[in-house]
Amino acid sequence: MQAAVFVALGEPSRLRIVDLLRAGPLSVGDIAEALGIRQPQVSKHLRVLGDSGIVSSQAVARRRIYQLEAAPFESIGQWVASFERLWDERLDSLGEFLTSIAHEEK
Repeated sequence: MQAAVFVALGEPSRLRIVDLLRAGPLSVGDIAEALGIRQPQVSKHLRVLGDSGIVSSQAVARRRIYQLEAAPFESIGQWVASFERLWDERLDSLGEFLTSIAHEEK
């Protein structure tokens, strides 16, 4: 997983663009209209998202259509899942501690 993905997603407007694209591919104009920001700003954000591999684009007539790429999100999911064992162990320890306290109070 690349840090560039987190950097790109760390900007609120880019995160909003990603949320919009979850519903399906959109043009720059559609994204600008939905977010209420100017097209040049959207294009800059899409460039960052594209450079990090989060979105890809396709030319359709005179428009560029952007869509999400699955790979960066799969990497994030795998990275987050790698912490599952750690949290399971900590929650198990907490459960054991709470059980021991309950037994001491009886």
